[in-house]
Amino acid sequence: MRRSKSSLLAVAVSIGLAASACSSTKHTTDSSGGSSTASSAGGSSTGAQTYKQGGTLTISNEQGQTWPCSFNPYNSTFNLESLGFIYEPLIYTNILQDAKETPMLASSYQWNADKTKITFTIRDGVKWSDGQPLTADDVAYTYNLMKQTPALDNYSLWSAAGLTDVTATGNQVSMTFKQNAQVYFYTFATLVGIIPKHIWSTGDAAAHPDTWTDPNPIGSGPYTVKCTPNNMEYTANPNFWQPGKPYVSKLEYPAYLDNGPANQDLASGKAQWGSQFITGIKSFYLSKSSDNHTWSPPVLNVAVIPNLDPSHKATSQLGVRQAIAYAIDKAKVSAIGEDGQQPPGNQTGVVTPTFDKYNDAAAIAAAGFDKPDMTKAAQALATAGYSPSNPLNLTIISIQGYTDWDASIAIIKDELKPLGINITESSLTNQTYYDKLYKGDFDLAYGSQPSAGPSPYTELRAWLHSANTAPIGQSASAGNFERYKNSAVDSLLDQYATASSADQQVSVIKQVTTHVLQDLPFIPVTESADWFQYNTKNFGGWPTADNPYAQPAAYNYPDNEQVLLHLYYKPAQ
Repeated sequence: MRRSKSSLLAVAVSIGLAASACSSTKHTTDSSGGSSTASSAGGSSTGAQTYKQGGTLTISNEQGQTWPCSFNPYNSTFNLESLGFIYEPLIYTNILQDAKETPMLASSYQWNADKTKITFTIRDGVKWSDGQPLTADDVAYTYNLMKQTPALDNYSLWSAAGLTDVTATGNQVSMTFKQNAQVYFYTFATLVGIIPKHIWSTGDAAAHPDTWTDPNPIGSGPYTVKCTPNNMEYTANPNFWQPGKPYVSKLEYPAYLDNGPANQDLASGKAQWGSQFITGIKSFYLSKSSDNHTWSPPVLNVAVIPNLDPSHKATSQLGVRQAIAYAIDKAKVSAIGEDGQQPPGNQTGVVTPTFDKYNDAAAIAAAGFDKPDMTKAAQALATAGYSPSNPLNLTIISIQGYTDWDASIAIIKDELKPLGINITESSLTNQTYYDKLYKGDFDLAYGSQPSAGPSPYTELRAWLHSANTAPIGQSASAGNFERYKNSAVDSLLDQYATASSADQQVSVIKQVTTHVLQDLPFIPVTESADWFQYNTKNFGGWPTADNPYAQPAAYNYPDNEQVLLHLYYKPAQ
């Protein structure tokens, strides 16, 4: 399964891009109540149609651990249980539909001429789940708390994106930046969940907003939650601002420690919304019922992540990384480790065919990474001083219960062993894995970024920009887990943010990937699919390939809210 279970994890993305950086001032308004049109596998449209509430839907998304019952939306380890379900963004941006926007807590926004200031109009009539009104002051408080407590600024809005001021006046919130900030729209408008000031400005929340667990969250989203370590039960929020929604009354979200029971519940129909890898999906799941379906669009990379800090003497050497990159047969890992459900990755890190126009296939071939080459791998490893007679022993960390990762790593181990690289897999609990990943406590890690964006820029910036890294022992939760630093790459990524045309953006990304091919800061193996299985017997309104109104996995936020706002229970109609 893809770390993407990103879900669970950490967010941390760095800075994202929502719309074409070359577009003119953008202004969106909404009077419809927020959600877009959807259709189910059964073909029901929810654009203008309403449904009766009812039903209990069970989500199967193996986590490898019990639930921590922590819902702090700023905590990138736990916020996937709260964002989308409990907390909402200002604007939803759909990366599967060319950054199509849906106004949420903001009914509209307006940029100034040079994109250094954006003003959101906060939707009237929204209440928190405790009945208190949501105001522009709550929105301003959300962003200013990130400034007051830098540990909450998961997206480096104040430290790197140039945010200098957030103020509320009436029902409007204005954000001011040092420079053109359009490239950061996806991050500050779509990925940040708005919190209630009257809860967070008092008591333990105010004293320690970064470590407060937020055990009984008060949000504006479609559900409230009660949690035990074995299950989270979400109940429709009676104060939700979209009348009649959500249509599904309850959600059960059991804690699965392993793919096996999670997949079994999906195959039997006990769970209806799956978000994980299923080995042999045709025979195990699809053949069990004509109501079982799957659609898992690729959006990110799954990669071998080498630790580049000089304290890790082996993996910080280019020759070692070249040997690993040359040796891995990505097509074999895709076919066997991922059961053919995730396509092979490529060394540039550009996900294809999603972002084909940014990919430079000729450069990949010229660098020798278009196919495995054990001769080049052995030569590269020799430059670092290792060989079968002087082997290199490395440990790679992964997450317990991610059986596809286990299978993929087993193949990689077999491929590297003849070179003299002996790999030991260390499968960790989700929380331990991310703690080590963020703090740089690993030689190699197997993983991915938690969130994609509407172009390769979002993922590449997360991996590569030096603003997203940290010294060993400190959290690099913004995505540069490997500790890569290259001022030329930083400059290119910064240029992308102010590019004047789409062609210039493509050119910048291709220049960035040239450095990826040279330095190998991460080694893509497969393209991370947005795992999604769904059952249409009792529930309609699912996203499909023909109607990709949101990323479909339960762990994708705030996409999960869009799915929840479209689902309905058929027997109640």
